[in-house]
Amino acid sequence: MPSNEQRRAAAKRKLERQVASRAQRARKRKQLTIVASAVGVVVAVAAGVGIYYWTKGDDDSKTTASAACDYRPTQTPAARQVDKPTVDKPSDVKAANATLDTTQGPIGVQLDAKQSPCTVASFESLAKQKFFDSTTCHRMTTGEGLKVLQCGDPSATGSGGPGYQFDNEYPTTKYAPMDPAAQQPIDYKRGVLAMANAGPDPMDGGGTNGSQFFLVYGDSKLPPQYTMFGTVDEAGLATLDKIAAAGVQGGGGDGKPVDDVTIQSVRID
Repeated sequence: MPSNEQRRAAAKRKLERQVASRAQRARKRKQLTIVASAVGVVVAVAAGVGIYYWTKGDDDSKTTASAACDYRPTQTPAARQVDKPTVDKPSDVKAANATLDTTQGPIGVQLDAKQSPCTVASFESLAKQKFFDSTTCHRMTTGEGLKVLQCGDPSATGSGGPGYQFDNEYPTTKYAPMDPAAQQPIDYKRGVLAMANAGPDPMDGGGTNGSQFFLVYGDSKLPPQYTMFGTVDEAGLATLDKIAAAGVQGGGGDGKPVDDVTIQSVRID
């Protein structure tokens, strides 16, 4: 029969697991909730709204190309079952082109494996496993300072992912740990392809990149906490311009696009 002390310890462990699970669910519900204000960019994470900064880089010369890619399981189940990427060395990941065939037209992108190899490896792996096929780009923002189309969630809720998460790469890795400059918005220029995330993991401080990404159709400002891993081509920008011109449902500046944007397939060239 367990002693009182053993029962108390078991109850404590159970409570800790419940708290961690609730935190993960809350964080996922706010995947890349970004609000542009007149005085800057405010990033809303988990249940609250505030400006955060986080980096795992050491100095301006450090990139993840010399470190192992770490794809860690999430507590939240995958929106679609897929295998984690297999990467022996990030330096083995090569630049590639990809085409997002959508219901609004093709969006071609050049993937930057030099700056963000682990991110490119994940994107390619998900594409080859058809994770993105028949998924809806569920969110578009149109305000000054934030013009993006967000995609990559099979659940179209903003909380779905592949069942694993991984750390930020460029431009986060340009900053030393706790560098105040990492709080300041930088340029995410028209044509940037970047990862959505939910801020640092509350349990271990690690990155929360998964499958969701955003395409920048107008020059934007964000803290350097969203991994840039590619560039949209001119034909793709034309497609994005057409989507943006139709606006957001309800006439607001943040929500589902008026025109349905479904990714039919993603081809890696």
